[in-house]
Amino acid sequence: MTLTQWLIFFLVVQVIHGLGTWKLYIKAGRQAWEAFVPVYNAVILMKIINRPWWWTILLFVPIVNLIMLPVVWVETARSFGRNSGMDTLLSVVTLGFYIYYINYVLDVHHIQDRSLHPKSAAGDWVSSILFAIVAATIVHTYFIQPFTIPTSSLEKTLLVGDFLFVSKMHYGARIPMTTVAAPMVHDTIPIAKVKSYSSWPELPYMRLPGFQKIKHNDIVVFNWPVDTMLDMRHTDKYYYKPIDKKTNYVKRCVGLPGDSLSIKDGYVYINGKKNQLPDRARIQFSYDIVFKRQYATNEEYYNLLNRYDITDGIGMDQQTKTFYVYAATEEAMDRLKNHPDVASVSVRKDSLGQSDFQIFPKDPAYAWNNDFFGPLYIPKAGATIDLTPEVLPLYKRAITEYEGHKLSVNGNQISIDGKVSNTFTFTKDYYWMMGDNRHNSQDSRYWGFVPFDHVVGKPVFVWMSWDSNGKPRWDRFFTTVGGSGKPVSYLIPAVIVGFLLFGWNTYRKKRKANR
Repeated sequence: MTLTQWLIFFLVVQVIHGLGTWKLYIKAGRQAWEAFVPVYNAVILMKIINRPWWWTILLFVPIVNLIMLPVVWVETARSFGRNSGMDTLLSVVTLGFYIYYINYVLDVHHIQDRSLHPKSAAGDWVSSILFAIVAATIVHTYFIQPFTIPTSSLEKTLLVGDFLFVSKMHYGARIPMTTVAAPMVHDTIPIAKVKSYSSWPELPYMRLPGFQKIKHNDIVVFNWPVDTMLDMRHTDKYYYKPIDKKTNYVKRCVGLPGDSLSIKDGYVYINGKKNQLPDRARIQFSYDIVFKRQYATNEEYYNLLNRYDITDGIGMDQQTKTFYVYAATEEAMDRLKNHPDVASVSVRKDSLGQSDFQIFPKDPAYAWNNDFFGPLYIPKAGATIDLTPEVLPLYKRAITEYEGHKLSVNGNQISIDGKVSNTFTFTKDYYWMMGDNRHNSQDSRYWGFVPFDHVVGKPVFVWMSWDSNGKPRWDRFFTTVGGSGKPVSYLIPAVIVGFLLFGWNTYRKKRKANR
């Protein structure tokens, strides 16, 4: 929906609210017109139902308002003496239209200063759960989101089994586009395995101000731009997904808007200079290893490789005893070369000019591959490029899918939105995201640019970590993602603070109960 459509929808809702409540406003000592004035009517309603004014804010927060609206419907009914379980049920299942019945049919009186304390333990429990969900949804949507590392594309910096806190505030929290969705889940409801959202109505892209811009080598969580998956495991190439419900990916941003990017022999170059990764990051490549002698068991080979921190994706040709390592650091392989039982170590890299049609832009005119790629200009908002048939494959998706234009080609003539064009000016910033695991990472080399409207946030903290055997990596609990040097665990200080907060909260409750 466009902003104009949303404005019309909003005004219609205000009229529906006014028509259904104006008599109740009068019975509460207010004026009828107050039921029709947008936003102001909600503030007055909070006074009528004896709830704090800031509930009005929650009514306009996407996702949160889905929880708050039923609460307000029920509270409105109760403020006019409709307290039975049936009244509560009707308020919810009629989507609030039961208020019309109360407004026009029933002879009710406003109950001023009514008790807001639940009349049963069950009511108290439900109230506590509801507002815990509201608070958690606000934090999850606008401040901090938990995230799990599922793949090894950033191995050595982030490990498979790391549980992260991702800050939405660094780059600015994005307003949810899917306004009807289950809180605190992504695109699929766990266990039920059903879609967690409705694609309609959908808000246009909006983002709150951030306090930091994406920098070179930042690790970024973003929505996978080419995602058309039915859910996290099943693919349907014709399945539409709103931006904020596309699969979450985490990669390192190696290219910023306006950069010229190249990959030479597996190394990234930005504007002609080799990209220097932070000291915690380690580039990894795939290798072949040949041993001088055969060990009695395969376990002996694996034990040797593990001693050199070579553990990720090891395969072996049983006849030649040649090992294929999916990912290892250059430092580890240099150390392994000096072992007396190792005959040779060779890196597996593509050659210059060798075409890989899985690699962006998937066009025969570009003989690019994992290890030799570019040069490629990364679009910047406001930048204008010359449009030619040769350059079009690089920016076609950005122009049509991300910028929202219709594009057609007739011979050498390019038309945008029906007009012949030989230039194009971008309105969005784009980024180039890659994994440090150069030969085992589904990244921008395969699907191209990441628009800024797909950016979710910045990982800032590893709060828990488990290895492939289900054992805790205690040294990674409560460690920072950024910084230099070896990560330092703040687990013990966190536990101490947790106990202090728990003790203080218990003391406060007891003191309050004894008053």
